[in-house]
Amino acid sequence: MHSPVYFISDVHLAIQSSKEEHQKQQRLFQFFHHVAHTGGTLFILGDLFDFYFEYPHLIPKMYFQLYHELFHLKSKGVALHFMAGNHDYWFQDFISDKLFDKTYTDDTVVEVNGKKFYLTHGDGILSWDRGYRLLKMVIRNPVFIWLYRWVHPTIGYSIANWISKKGQHYEHSDEYNERILSELEVFSKPHITNGVDYVITGHYHQATEKMINGGKLLILGDWIHYFTYGYFNGNDLSLKFWETDE
Repeated sequence: MHSPVYFISDVHLAIQSSKEEHQKQQRLFQFFHHVAHTGGTLFILGDLFDFYFEYPHLIPKMYFQLYHELFHLKSKGVALHFMAGNHDYWFQDFISDKLFDKTYTDDTVVEVNGKKFYLTHGDGILSWDRGYRLLKMVIRNPVFIWLYRWVHPTIGYSIANWISKKGQHYEHSDEYNERILSELEVFSKPHITNGVDYVITGHYHQATEKMINGGKLLILGDWIHYFTYGYFNGNDLSLKFWETDE
């Protein structure tokens, strides 16, 4: 795996177009062009899409420009890795074989230049996520996925768009964010104790990095409010803000 290594998550590319969505996409694609120029590796740790469900013979057309940009990155030699999030778990061979070099449906550990990275989207790891963990088991169940593929794509995406709008609560109080950070510290410590250098997570829409027992927890933020990314230069991992670091 080649450095530099970039990490992003929680872009939440929308099903419906809007001025704000267009601006978000342009910032993302400018970032992609930067990555193409430097080379290396790009990890997308979930929720690239606000919803993605791939049918055996159909792919959603609203993400056409994204497909083009990802193909461009690959043509420049950038290694592309994608981890499923809670909004885009339901991919098939177009994502896994055509767009990305490697895909993950669960947490993973990778090593770059002698440094170990524990990578997770982050959904379902909080102590109070019991109900969500049950829901996650249902919506990732092969039978559920098989049944949903029988729903006409127009209806399926309309349902997903309605559910997504109901669940868009990406801003939280400082107190709630502190609770999340405390929980993620507890989650990270055993991994760092067992030899992991960096724990990187998305999902929580916080842009935070914190040293823990000689290792580091990095929460990736998002591309809705923060426009942040993790950057590993071959020696150290840091959190960067695209609009100020470009």
